[in-house]
Amino acid sequence: MITDRSDVTTLIRAAKVRKNLKWADIAKAVGQSKEWTTAACLGQMTFTKAQAEIVGKLFELSDEAVAWLQVTPYKGSLPSAVPTDPLIYRWYEIVSVYGSTVKELIHEEFGDGIMSAIDFSMDIQREADPKGDRVSVTMSGKFLPYKTY
Repeated sequence: MITDRSDVTTLIRAAKVRKNLKWADIAKAVGQSKEWTTAACLGQMTFTKAQAEIVGKLFELSDEAVAWLQVTPYKGSLPSAVPTDPLIYRWYEIVSVYGSTVKELIHEEFGDGIMSAIDFSMDIQREADPKGDRVSVTMSGKFLPYKTY
């Protein structure tokens, strides 16, 4: 019995390992980026009915699980305020060290507002480097100015 969206995420992760699937291949079948599709499979985005049915077939999910894929999730998947997973902690560290710099530079360029995480895209790529491959992450979010009223 499925009690919440996290149960479906567990089923997806287990099926991905069992079937030796790659996120990029799943994304291609769904018709979205690997970044968005992975976030959706991990419970952070909402699939359309058609997308959910594709994911259901790929992972051999029940009709109930496919229905859960279409429910608006409670966003934010980290189990603690300060993440303990080393890779995720490095992102926390990046925000801790460079967050005020990013904020300052965005405000200088755009004014008082925020970068949207709703009208947003991300691209993660491997960059070959003789000193060791690098991770390239490009994020693009719509600027949303604060309103006066």
